Amino acid sequence: MFDTQTEFKDSLFYDVSAWTFPLAFNVNYDFLKENFEGNKLFEKPVGKINSFSNYGYLIKPHDYNLPAFINYLQEKEIRLKSSSKSFKIKNNYFDYGSILIPVEGQSQKPEKIFDLLTNISNKTGIDVYALSSGYEDNVGFGSNSFTTILKSKVGLIVGSGVRAYDAGEIWHLFDTRYKIPITKIDIKNLNRTNLLEYSHIILPSYSGNNIDIKKIENYLKNGGNLIAYRSSINWLEKNKIISIDFLKNDKYASNVSFENRGKFSGSQVIGGTIFNTKIDKSHPINFGIINDNLPTFKNNTIFMKPEKNSFNNPIQYSKNALLSGYVSDDNLELLIKSVPFKIKRYFSGKIFLFADNTNFRAFWYGTNRLLMNTIYLSNKM
Repeated sequence: MFDTQTEFKDSLFYDVSAWTFPLAFNVNYDFLKENFEGNKLFEKPVGKINSFSNYGYLIKPHDYNLPAFINYLQEKEIRLKSSSKSFKIKNNYFDYGSILIPVEGQSQKPEKIFDLLTNISNKTGIDVYALSSGYEDNVGFGSNSFTTILKSKVGLIVGSGVRAYDAGEIWHLFDTRYKIPITKIDIKNLNRTNLLEYSHIILPSYSGNNIDIKKIENYLKNGGNLIAYRSSINWLEKNKIISIDFLKNDKYASNVSFENRGKFSGSQVIGGTIFNTKIDKSHPINFGIINDNLPTFKNNTIFMKPEKNSFNNPIQYSKNALLSGYVSDDNLELLIKSVPFKIKRYFSGKIFLFADNTNFRAFWYGTNRLLMNTIYLSNKM
């Protein structure tokens, strides 16, 4: 469960080649040689709010449950803002993406806001910091560095051509884990659905031909946000919604018999491998990630070339990218030259492209925040 094996006697795998637990959860870890009583280390945290405020409250961005925290307050008609900068207040560090809840201008009274924050803080284990003024330690909380988090309405395309595993993982993340409403839209009903009712549409890995491309074009032209995973990237490129330069593995078999042709092709499959990425923490897609490196899970051979401007490549594979699992030397060379995430624009709309699976089998917690950031922070990207 903690092994990071990268060398194997065989190159063919029935399933994924790596299950490394701490990498899946993106937690810092080390190996201990002494025994410890684990039950005392993993008590469920209980959040707290340090005091009442007539000015506002701050929340640090790192907690896994922050999307549930945001959704709860938005459903109570509480307005929240996200910080585009990191800052310190009284030696207390607030990272990129810290949340500001101003008291002034809310539909709820200050006492009600305090009660709501106390409740959701206790439920999620997230601490809340009260402000004593609207300007502290050279930080102005009314500045343009803080932008409103817009309330979202999310649609998830399912049905013929959509990989059921991928759709199920995304649905589970929203509905079960975060209790965030998400509507499943079956492809067979897509033409009768008004997509403009949704701020965000998620297209899991898709390789069919049953979606009317004009429906997607119209949605994007009207300012919609489309989040596309894996094979959906190929589908969008094929239908000329986006233009992507792909890196291809054009390796041919050499000294491989007809009998062993399947083994050759199987050796070029990435069935499920863990890679290291380096991230730009100032980019909103990475808000809430503590470290500068982030393990990702990949089970395909979609390699997208980076953008020319470095600031448009907020997630890049590191030079020593392989952390755990199997990948052929040829594919590893291509992967290091590629990026797992891109943002494309289509008229007024935005398209967020994920080549890797951020939600694999609902156990890969470490990159869930990337998807949630496309929902809550799409207006900052």
